[in-house]
Amino acid sequence: MADPELEAIRQRRMQELMSKHGAGNQHNPDQQKAQEEAKREAEERRQMMLSQILSSEARERLARIALVKPDKARGVEDVILRSAQMGQIVEKVSEDKLISLLEHINNQTTKQTKIQRRRNVLEDDD
Repeated sequence: MADPELEAIRQRRMQELMSKHGAGNQHNPDQQKAQEEAKREAEERRQMMLSQILSSEARERLARIALVKPDKARGVEDVILRSAQMGQIVEKVSEDKLISLLEHINNQTTKQTKIQRRRNVLEDDD
């Protein structure tokens, strides 16, 4: 066995594994740090905007919802932020307004289960 050939095979295999598992970011730690920093800043801006739009009671209720259903809370936050950006929200959202918004969203996203019952009919050939 030639050592250079074996080393080349190992290098290729290592690159394939890194690209499959997403570990390719280890080569660019600065880029990864910049992405994490951008995510953190975006989340800070989002929270700051929500604190300006929501009353303290509404923020508390939304935080409790986020503990149980984070994806639902994120969706409600998105709706609130979108409405504020479009100018539909002119004053702080109170807890009552948040509750009505949650009820409206629940009514729209309610899954309806339909149960069909089939009766087995036995046919007699006698």
